[in-house]
Amino acid sequence: ACLSCFAEVQPIFCKDNANREQNSQACLSCFAEVQPILCKDNTNQLKCVNFQPLFSDIFGKSSKSSNFVARIINNITTINMKTLSRNAIIGYPAGIITGITYGLNPLFAVPLMKQGASVDSILFFRYLFAVILLGAWLMIRKHSFSISLKRVGILAVLGMLFTSSSLLLFASYNYIASGLATTIVFLYPVIVAIIMVFLRVIPSWQVWLAIVATFAGVIIMTQSNFSQEINSLGILLSLGSATAYSLFIVIINRSTTIAGISNSLLTFYALSVGAAVFFVRNITAATALTQGISCAIDWMNLVWLALLPTIVSTATLAIATRNIGATKASVMGVFEPVRQFS
Repeated sequence: ACLSCFAEVQPIFCKDNANREQNSQACLSCFAEVQPILCKDNTNQLKCVNFQPLFSDIFGKSSKSSNFVARIINNITTINMKTLSRNAIIGYPAGIITGITYGLNPLFAVPLMKQGASVDSILFFRYLFAVILLGAWLMIRKHSFSISLKRVGILAVLGMLFTSSSLLLFASYNYIASGLATTIVFLYPVIVAIIMVFLRVIPSWQVWLAIVATFAGVIIMTQSNFSQEINSLGILLSLGSATAYSLFIVIINRSTTIAGISNSLLTFYALSVGAAVFFVRNITAATALTQGISCAIDWMNLVWLALLPTIVSTATLAIATRNIGATKASVMGVFEPVRQFS
């Protein structure tokens, strides 16, 4: 937080030489002196520090520049702390909801697969119902559906990634137990953290510790599954699902192109891409679209599949990622209820 504060203030203060006294030290040297004092310990990062005495010493007690810069930094620090608090209040609960609802995939999907429904059919109706429900909700709220052309490409990529993640995860259920598949998918916080390192966003040691601890906890919870035969194809499919999901999270967090799109509209278009993809796949498939889907319970499973692990999970994931960052949002996914549904 301290380093971010200086990163924001420095361009304002160093915009031109008029913002500092002729006899004062150079602008960058000023920050170099102040920064170690502010960042000496973590307690200074949690307060709105009064910068006035520090700048008075550097510029002189009667310096107008010292008053000016102190006001800027104090104001920005106060705003940052308010924003941080608000983001945390919104982001962490959203991340928990994401994990819980996404973990309901096997609860609604596995019974359909046992009835003989194909993965493509299940996912087509899942995305179709989700698009209809979310589209109706957006229309009721009179939300605009318009997007610029430069955003179409990013939304299409997001839709393909989320679609691929679902397809690979559901396909893995045919080869390994759902609990084991979920455990492997839980590699995605690690994958997200690694991707963010390449993007020069280094997670703190606390975040790394949380990733290791939560993944270890998931393994312990599903250890009974490891007594079963492990199919290598099922493992690869689960890893592919985790990778696609990780890229989906990172793009939402890092892309400035879609930063202005609401979470609901982003979810709507991502799911629309999925519905289109699985519509094409079902047209070219040899099996009937409604094979294995015959009774009211089957259709209700599809509706709940569209509502909870699709609409709610995707929307809250976007909220969490935008408020607390990709890595922390992925760690929150460990609240997913892991159990053997097969």
